[in-house]
Amino acid sequence: MNVKQKLSAPAGAKQMLIGALLRVPAQAIHRRLIQGLNRAGFHELRLPHMAVFQFPGPDGVRPGVLADRAGISKQAMNQLLRSLERLGYVVRSGTPNGGRARIIRLAKRGHAAYAKIHEILRDIEREWSAELGSRDFIRLKELLFRVWESPLTR
Repeated sequence: MNVKQKLSAPAGAKQMLIGALLRVPAQAIHRRLIQGLNRAGFHELRLPHMAVFQFPGPDGVRPGVLADRAGISKQAMNQLLRSLERLGYVVRSGTPNGGRARIIRLAKRGHAAYAKIHEILRDIEREWSAELGSRDFIRLKELLFRVWESPLTR
């Protein structure tokens, strides 16, 4: 077996590291979101835009907070926001206290895309539940939520 075959050969769950076990499903979800959004008429949205639309969403948040959530630089986030602003998904406005900071607000098209994202995610959950079985899918979500809430993710 050559190196390339060895790297792509499937391993059992015990041998696989958690990063791959979480990354591959997350990437599949993101691809599915973009495909669904594009089919629904949001043709200009691409994978990088998911950094802005990820839970809990950008509405009422400063760009720096969005950058921290996404794990990207403020400059990269501002580039995504400029793109989405040009496309009519978000608007930037001043803060209530009148400072220099900007707040992101979803525009009408942004709200529509965010609603479509939730619809697609509900479809994915139904499909995964059917594939894994309802009890196992609920357990998977419970375990992931437990990790989410734990100090492990901080």
